[in-house]
Amino acid sequence: LAGLAAAYELKKAGYAVTVLEARSRPGGRVLTYRDPFADGLYAEMGAEYVDASDEFDHRFCKELGLKVMTAKLYDAIFVRGQRFKMASFKQNKEKLPYSGTEGGQLFGQEKAYLKRLLALITDPERLPPEILKLDNLSVVEVLLQEGAPEDIAALFTYTQATESTARPHEMSALHVVRSHRRSFSEDTDEGRILGGNDQLPKGLARALSSAILYNRPVRRIAHDRDGTEVFFEEGGTLRSLRTRRLVVAIPFKVLRDVEVTPSFSPAKTKCIATLAYGYVMKLAMQYQRRFWDEPGSLGQRVFTDTMLRRVYHFSIDQPGPRGILMSFTSGADAETLGRMSEAERLRTALQEASKIWPEAPRHSEGGATKYWNEDPWIRGSYSFEGVGQARDYLQIAAAPEGRVHFAGEHTSVHRASMNGALESGVRAAAEVQKAEGAR
Repeated sequence: LAGLAAAYELKKAGYAVTVLEARSRPGGRVLTYRDPFADGLYAEMGAEYVDASDEFDHRFCKELGLKVMTAKLYDAIFVRGQRFKMASFKQNKEKLPYSGTEGGQLFGQEKAYLKRLLALITDPERLPPEILKLDNLSVVEVLLQEGAPEDIAALFTYTQATESTARPHEMSALHVVRSHRRSFSEDTDEGRILGGNDQLPKGLARALSSAILYNRPVRRIAHDRDGTEVFFEEGGTLRSLRTRRLVVAIPFKVLRDVEVTPSFSPAKTKCIATLAYGYVMKLAMQYQRRFWDEPGSLGQRVFTDTMLRRVYHFSIDQPGPRGILMSFTSGADAETLGRMSEAERLRTALQEASKIWPEAPRHSEGGATKYWNEDPWIRGSYSFEGVGQARDYLQIAAAPEGRVHFAGEHTSVHRASMNGALESGVRAAAEVQKAEGAR
């Protein structure tokens, strides 16, 4: 998506562009499944949400004539075998079965134990030394040091860490403290593109047309003061393309296997080699009946500590008796499911869903899964700031190397999102125009 955005912006500005795409389709982690399901149902197996504040998502959707629909907030919570209806949970200040938690609150329970550290931040642009040192510690280490019970760290696994697709002991405490004001919550205003998110990359691809060359994986990059040369596979043959400038929008986990001559700077090389990526899986389960909407049901969007983690009715924009329950799961649970076969994943998902909705097995009609860590062109979820990476990795990841520019969610302040991918593409295109001179 980032590469498409960069090429789209440059083409609009009058530049001749060529996009080398390793796959046979556009969009990368934007992937909408349609064929596996009945009655015209579809499911987002990759990037899904468009938040109300996602400037670049909304800008490109407007340009391409796409509508954004609002998603449903959480109906309920199912943790440690206990059920909570979200409305009564908040109204009655009910407490989660985790020690050290405040009543009526799901996300952000760790903030109470970070107050001392948060109070030290008077200017987010000029962090004091004590805060910067947190980059050397994980969020779990800092929470325990600040007096949080282990249950708070355990709950964090299913709240913020699930959104980051990381394990809490891998996440930089500096990142968590620095970003706490804008962290995800149960009240985050989310949406998605009506009719399928794949319309966004397909719309950009139509605008670029023959400028995109599919099934051309990049194998080597050479660069000097005069330009760049990209070596790519085409039908089993290695070919090359000489360009004045190059925008690299390859995830760093994949870029690690691309030969670069001469090597990028030591800082960039280290960042590419070590930037943290999480584990993530989407599971789409088709049911003959939408039992989650029936009286007595826990609801159609449930926060859980099961292997499914986030479970929600996906087909809210599609009428009919059938529907899809979607699971977004990450971290250790996604890794465990990823070691299973497709059939085993779906059997396990059905067992987990039946803990929340006992009637689920009676109405199951199968489904589909996507484990992004086994995708050869992604090899993970999206990036996060691991221990030791929150201080300067973002700036290093985004910085040009001579005539080579970089895009991708891993180079954006809005990381881990379509919005970040688009923003990075716009930024990289602007860098090229500034360096080459506007046309």
